[in-house]
Amino acid sequence: MANVVVVGAQWGDEGKGKIVDWLSERADVIARFQGGHNAGHTLVVGGEVYKLHALPSGVVRRGKLSIIGNGVVLDPWHLVKEIAGIREQGVEITPETLMIAENTPLILPFHGELDRAREAQNSVAKIGTTGRGIGPAYEDKVGRRVIRVADLGDARTLELRVDRALVHHNALRAGLGLDPVDRDALIEDLRAIAPEILQYAAPVWKVLKDKRRAGRRILFEGAQGALLDIDFGTYPFVTSSNVIAGQATTGTGAGPDAVGFVLGIVKAYTTRVGEGPFPTELHDDDGQRLGERGHEFGTTTGRKRRCGWFDACLVRQSCAISGVTGIALTKLDVLDGFETLKICTGYELDGVRMDYLPTAADQQARCTPVYEEMPGWSQSTEGARSWADLPAEAIKYVRRVEELIECPVALLSTSPERDDTILVTDPFAD
Repeated sequence: MANVVVVGAQWGDEGKGKIVDWLSERADVIARFQGGHNAGHTLVVGGEVYKLHALPSGVVRRGKLSIIGNGVVLDPWHLVKEIAGIREQGVEITPETLMIAENTPLILPFHGELDRAREAQNSVAKIGTTGRGIGPAYEDKVGRRVIRVADLGDARTLELRVDRALVHHNALRAGLGLDPVDRDALIEDLRAIAPEILQYAAPVWKVLKDKRRAGRRILFEGAQGALLDIDFGTYPFVTSSNVIAGQATTGTGAGPDAVGFVLGIVKAYTTRVGEGPFPTELHDDDGQRLGERGHEFGTTTGRKRRCGWFDACLVRQSCAISGVTGIALTKLDVLDGFETLKICTGYELDGVRMDYLPTAADQQARCTPVYEEMPGWSQSTEGARSWADLPAEAIKYVRRVEELIECPVALLSTSPERDDTILVTDPFAD
């Protein structure tokens, strides 16, 4: 059976939640492979709105197994609260429907405190972090001092892990003017939350191996977008994990041969939250219109997203790095009513034409977009479920996007509703 990896191909907020939810009907297992609760997914199902942060988008589908992989950093208190909230909306969460990899790193309260203190004192260049502790938790993972889910099951191991982490963190806190962490209170809090988390703990790599052997379909779900990747994004204005498709295997233990179809989620225009370069950003009425029509406010922070024209150059770059097989083009309906649309086809840097965004930050800042104009359409595309429902100009826009990014459209989304989706190519097809 074909397995599918879903990745964002821009700066996040491309509509991955809806697409993962839509695809999860065809999947047996939905596995989240990176990020933390800084990423938010909004699902609209039958008029009911579900806002997810740590939980995989597949949890709203009955009879599916959702997995939080080891590539995720997990705030246990947030997870328990999120599970309680989703249960109030009628979604059943049990150890049979949700599993957490035993080697998943935990985000602890001092990670968030460090995150926020650093950002507050950074007078050089703010990163735009959500302040939820994701970056410091990944630092501890690489520094071999993080507490992992399995550590919650043994009192002595837990104490050793906490002591090792606090040697590092209390020194940092002293430099930032923060009080030392209350060791005993932290250990007590971890022991209290442990039963809530351990009931979901499992050797996820083995579970996925067994599911594959049984012919089950797996949907690997990423968070954020490729342009926020720690290696290939607009560094340092990036997230703290690898976001691209290759992380699906290391973030779950599934192995490279588990990947079949790579689906890149692409918004029909471009948005970005926080700091960093944004070549096609609009500061005019068109940018304001995109933001208002697209309801461009972050699910996690509520921050207003920066908006701009579609950047085919960046998406082409992201598709190449992630090995994207096909894209899901979302929010086409937001472009309804524009008389003229623009697509960025490349950049000019110091008088030289570029067909990719350079790595050096100073060069990124000096890149100016080269645009191609296309006629817009006055008819509504909202809720379209077939090509026949789309205006001819909208179809031409989609086809031009395909040409410029050198990747075909597999799915087309025309509203937040689950069923307002046009299927071109089934990613799960063998």
